[in-house]
Amino acid sequence: MITKDELAARLQHACAEVVASEAELTEIDSHFGDADHGLTMVKIANAIEGAVAEADGGIQEMLDDAAMAVMVLNGGSAVPLWNTWLDALQEEAPEGDAADAAQLKAMFANALEELSDMSGAQVGDKTMMDAFIPACEAIAACEGDEAALFDAAAQAAEAGAENTKNFASKFGRAKSYGDKTIGTPDAGAVSMARFFKGLAQA
Repeated sequence: MITKDELAARLQHACAEVVASEAELTEIDSHFGDADHGLTMVKIANAIEGAVAEADGGIQEMLDDAAMAVMVLNGGSAVPLWNTWLDALQEEAPEGDAADAAQLKAMFANALEELSDMSGAQVGDKTMMDAFIPACEAIAACEGDEAALFDAAAQAAEAGAENTKNFASKFGRAKSYGDKTIGTPDAGAVSMARFFKGLAQA
C-alpha cells in the first residue's frame, strides 16, 4: 500500500524535478517552439505542489485539487493536457488515505485512456505522449509493489523522451519544421519524464 502522505511526497518530488528542469525545457523549446515550455511547466508544477500541500481529504480529493489548480492556469496547450490526465487519475483514485498497486494501475490506465483520447498523439509523433504512453504501459505491466510501479514508469518515460530525438515533429508549432526537428528531444516528453523521475523518489 501507499499512503496519501507518501503519494503526496512523491508528487512534490515530481514537481521539484520539473521546476529544476526549467532552463533545460526552455532551451529545448527554443529550437522549434515559443521557448515558453519551461515557464509553463513551472506554473503547472507549482500549482500541483501547492494543491497537494494544502489538500485535507483523501487521495481522490488531493488529486482532484491538483487537477483543478492546473485547470485555471494560463499556459498554452500543456495546461489542458496536464489537467486531463490528473483529472483522469482522480476519477479512479480511492477516496481514502491509501492505495494499493491494483488501484494505482487502474488510475494510470484511466489517465492513459483519457489523455490519448484528447491528444490523439501516438509514440513516434514527438509529443509528451512519447514519455506518457510508455510510462503508463510500464505501470500496467509491472508485477511489483507500488514503489516498483513508479520505478518502472520513470525508466520507461526517460527512455521514451530520449527516443524523441529520432523523430520528426507531427504536432504543434514544431510540425512545420519537419525533419529539422530530428536530433532534438521533445520538450513535452522531457518534462513528463522529469515528473515521473520525481514520482519514483520515495
